[in-house]
Amino acid sequence: MTLLKCIVVDDEPLALERMVDYVHRLPSLELAGAFDNAADALARLQTRDIDLAFLDIRLGGDSGIHMLETGAVRARVVLTTAYEEYAVRAFDLDVVDYLLKPFSFQRFVQAVDRAQAACSQRLAAPEFIFVKTGQRLERVPLSEILFIEGQRDYRRIHTVTKRIMTLQTFGELERLLPPDVVCRVHKSYMVAIGRIDAVERGEIRVGAATIPISDTYRERVFALIGGA
Repeated sequence: MTLLKCIVVDDEPLALERMVDYVHRLPSLELAGAFDNAADALARLQTRDIDLAFLDIRLGGDSGIHMLETGAVRARVVLTTAYEEYAVRAFDLDVVDYLLKPFSFQRFVQAVDRAQAACSQRLAAPEFIFVKTGQRLERVPLSEILFIEGQRDYRRIHTVTKRIMTLQTFGELERLLPPDVVCRVHKSYMVAIGRIDAVERGEIRVGAATIPISDTYRERVFALIGGA
């Protein structure tokens, strides 16, 4: 069984303490941090070495759902909450499991088992992904992706041969795509690292397209391309 490095995020002290205890009971989990706010949790997740996040939905002035919607969370996620009404949106964001408080240790173990299965599927870098286009799934080779552009409710995948429209979110696409192959560079764009022709004045050029780099993703982008 793979050892999963995880974090726990909950703004309720007793709930946070209980989750930490549950994590320590399982030899398949390594606790890398326990946080009571979204900002500190996101900062830890930016190191990219976290496999799994147990994330409360309501975090003071922020929310676990909002964290997922930004696309900044690449780890697998188990949401924890006392509210049932977020379940549909949660699974739209491709979470591993949804734990309704109060939950037992047995139920926690089930969620960890699901996370183990999901992380195991990730180990081998894929050569292609399938994206939802209308009523079908379309195969997209990673080597053919140029960049992905957000357009209202849709994402337009630009490839060397065609353009593909999908309703899948950036968060879903980020969990499908290896970050060193196709990287988020802006709230509305992802770019294939190997297709970048030039970077100048905070913008990326891919063929005839010019794509902005936002401050949120700048450090990550330059780390991947080896720039300063």
